[in-house]
This record gives sequence, structure tokens and C-alpha cells, in this order.
Amino acid sequence: MTPSDLGFLNLLVDCALTEDLGDDGDVTSQATIPEGLKGKAAFVARSPGVLAGLEAAQRVCQRVDHQLEFSPLREDGYRLAKGEVIATLEGPMRSILVVERTALNFLQRLSGIASLTRQFVDAVAGLPVQILDTRKTTPAWRRLEKYAVRMGGGTNHRVGLFDMVLIKDNHLAAMNGDIRTAVAAARSQFPKLPMEVEVDSLEQLELALSASPDFVLLDNMNVEQMRQAVARRDALAPSVKLEASGGVNLQAVRAIAETGVDRISVGGLTHSAKALDIALDWTE
Repeated sequence: MTPSDLGFLNLLVDCALTEDLGDDGDVTSQATIPEGLKGKAAFVARSPGVLAGLEAAQRVCQRVDHQLEFSPLREDGYRLAKGEVIATLEGPMRSILVVERTALNFLQRLSGIASLTRQFVDAVAGLPVQILDTRKTTPAWRRLEKYAVRMGGGTNHRVGLFDMVLIKDNHLAAMNGDIRTAVAAARSQFPKLPMEVEVDSLEQLELALSASPDFVLLDNMNVEQMRQAVARRDALAPSVKLEASGGVNLQAVRAIAETGVDRISVGGLTHSAKALDIALDWTE
């Protein structure tokens, strides 16, 4: 994780623990588990998938009790088999019970995103195309979710509105569809930022190519339109990268990649990933 990722992680861990513990802490464990009783447990994959979120789980443990010993046995990005032990946890039983759900929430969510991303990456294996995420992320979780995409073999699109110029349909609508003027204005004000223009027709594509952005996003085009778009790009502006977006799923992604586009963005990597089934089992 980058330093910025870790900053967001620390904030999220603190918020998650505050949400779970409230003012009185784990009242059930306080009432039923003798103070000072020690135990051991293991994080176990109940389903196969790609691991992500170990740093988050470890930081949850550190925030709750420095006596807890979190020992990872695998690394983020590792392909888990069903039943595989991910990490062990040892220390006061009350503290183990406090961290259990919060640590699992981070691991399950991030591993689910990494696992789904890997399915898309595997589906286009052997083709010169990148699988990208989008900004369709859980509020405040974006840095972590984009990290999980990387662990699954995907590539991050822009982090936010600040690190890339993306001229979309609503920007163009406000400028009466004047792509060249929009690109020129953005180049003038933010010359060092990468630039992308969204188009939804082949006619718009030619206008966009004439403005020489770094990328053109092909919004909701069918496979035949994408093939034609690639041919026009090759003839008019071969240095411009083409990105397919809209309605991308596992069944369609290979055919989209075979059109010759350079990038495929998939909102579902983050907004529709199913949590990976991971449990915390007592070992003694």
C-alpha cells in the first residue's frame, strides 16, 4: 500500500472500531470471558479466491490490543485454496473476539474485489489489454478497493477528480459538444495531467481523435462498433489509446478485448464484488 492508502486505512480502522464498540465495548465478552484468558485462532479461507487486506486486519488487531500477535502466512495477491490458513492470531481471548468481525469485514470485502478482478484478468489472458477499475467505489473505501484491484492483477483508473482530466458527455453537453475546445482548454490549464474524452458514436470518435487526447473512452458501444473504432484510431491517431466501458461482464469481456481496444474499465469490480468467504476458527 502507498502512504496515502495507509492514511485512509488508519482512518477507516478507527471508524470501524468506534462503530462496533460504542462507549461500552464488547459487553458479551466482558460478561462471559474471564479477563486474562488466552487463546489462539486462525483466519481460514472457506472459498478459493485472491487474498487482499492483510494490512487492514493486522492494523485492526494493533489498534485493539498490542498483546495480540497477528502472524500472516500468505501475502496479498496470493491465490487461496478452500480451507487454506491465511494468518494466525494469538493473545487475550476478549481481544480476539473484539477484532474478529471488523478484521473479517476488511479481509472479506477486499479479497472479494481482488478475486473478481482476477477473474476478469484471467478472462482476457494473452491479449494486450488492461482491466481497469472506476470511481464506482464505496465512499471512503476507494483507496483500499483500488488497492484490492491491483492485488487481483487489475490496473487503477484515476483515483479521483484531481489526478486526470476526463471529459464526459455532461461536460460536452455544457459546451455544446465542442470536443476540440474542451480538450484545448484542459490542456492549457492542466498540461501535465493525462487526458481522456468520452464518446458514444464513431462520429464523435473522429472529432476526439483530431484533438489528440491520451485516451478515448468508448461508452456503451457494441463489439462491431469497437472494431470500427479501433480501425479508425489506427488510421487517424495510432498513439491514442482506446478504452471500452459500459455493460462489461465476464461473459463479454473476452470478445471486447479481441476488438483491439487497449483498456477495459469495469465498474463491477468494486460496486458488485461478492465478499470472499473467510472465517476465524479457534485452534486452542
